[in-house]
Amino acid sequence: MEAFTYKGISEGKYVDGEIEALNLDEASHKLKEQKIIITNIVRSSKRKKTEVKEKKKGKGFSLFGKKKAKVEDVLIFSKQFATMVKAGLPILQVLGMLRDQIESPAMKDIIEDIRKSLEGGVTLSKCFEKYPELFDNVYINLIKAGEASGKLDVFLLKIVESLEKKENIKKKIKSALMYPSIMFTVAVTVSAFMLVKVVPVFAKMYDGMGIELPTATATIMAMSDFLRGTGGKVLLFGLIGFVLGFRYITSKNEKMKYAWHKQVLKLPIFGDMILKSMLARISLIMGNLSAAGVNLLESLEISKSVSTNVVVLESLENVKKGVFSGDTLTKLFLKDPLFPPTFSQLISVGEQTGQLDEMFGSVAKYYEAEFDTTVDNLSSLIEPIMIVFMGVMIGGLMIAMYSPIFNVGALIG
Repeated sequence: MEAFTYKGISEGKYVDGEIEALNLDEASHKLKEQKIIITNIVRSSKRKKTEVKEKKKGKGFSLFGKKKAKVEDVLIFSKQFATMVKAGLPILQVLGMLRDQIESPAMKDIIEDIRKSLEGGVTLSKCFEKYPELFDNVYINLIKAGEASGKLDVFLLKIVESLEKKENIKKKIKSALMYPSIMFTVAVTVSAFMLVKVVPVFAKMYDGMGIELPTATATIMAMSDFLRGTGGKVLLFGLIGFVLGFRYITSKNEKMKYAWHKQVLKLPIFGDMILKSMLARISLIMGNLSAAGVNLLESLEISKSVSTNVVVLESLENVKKGVFSGDTLTKLFLKDPLFPPTFSQLISVGEQTGQLDEMFGSVAKYYEAEFDTTVDNLSSLIEPIMIVFMGVMIGGLMIAMYSPIFNVGALIG
């Protein structure tokens, strides 16, 4: 038998001691049976050597002059962290391995800082709290729940699930908007090029012919003259000024900001898509936090991080105040027009059965499916609309420019 010195977390408290076992694997297994989350475990005779090596590795740590870590880096780190902890590896060892494996220099520094803080006796959740721009309230609270329950691996997997779904929703919204954005940009760019470069050539030709121009052709030529003159510059700077002014007003004026955010949720198709994605995220967060034992008021406060839309934030704040006053979630969600009746009815089932966390999970899956359907419908609807749009813009422009030639050919014939 060999003696192993360990550090770990048990029932939310840090513990350390020695345990006898045949080998390292057996020692880890015995500690897991005692519901101890291992942060470090070494053979007693090698303890000092290990600490010296790790101190050497930690030298020269600095966050200055480094690029910021990206959301993708956090997701990769979280996946690997959850997998290794679930496999029963000590947390300090896991962090050391991830520090060496992660490619992002900024993320390497953050992991090393977390590892050193944890080695110094700081709780894991406190280590992550130092980086709120990367690890939000949901992330921190689920780690706290894992520490308190001794099921850190379970809650780390919940974190990964939450991050993946958040990224999937973002990617789907981007992919749904990418195609129309590209098509619209191409159509406007081609039309502008033709008005500035091609139409003047036709204008000179028609001036030499001395023929009467159709209304459509005359309009196109007037637009060309406008864009090539001071009117084009005025229009360009006017659009830039409008966009900048609008962004400034909606960020500084609360009434304008509220009105704009409310209008965004009422946009045809897009508003419904945005709302469903937010309901799915709110439900997932509430379900995970409820399963973690976080009280309802705190869960509602944390779920506000799902959106920057002030209408959504106001609705969640109203629900939170209602819960504090003693009202049921069902009644509060049903009273608020932002939440659909289906949402309230599903939550009602969870309240009546006492399985609110499971029902929130079911609601999240329901609205994820609804969101996917909306995105698919949007993609199939936008493609023919954009083709028609490009045909009308570019085709109409070409027909208007060539119609005088057709008219002259008809007269000669």
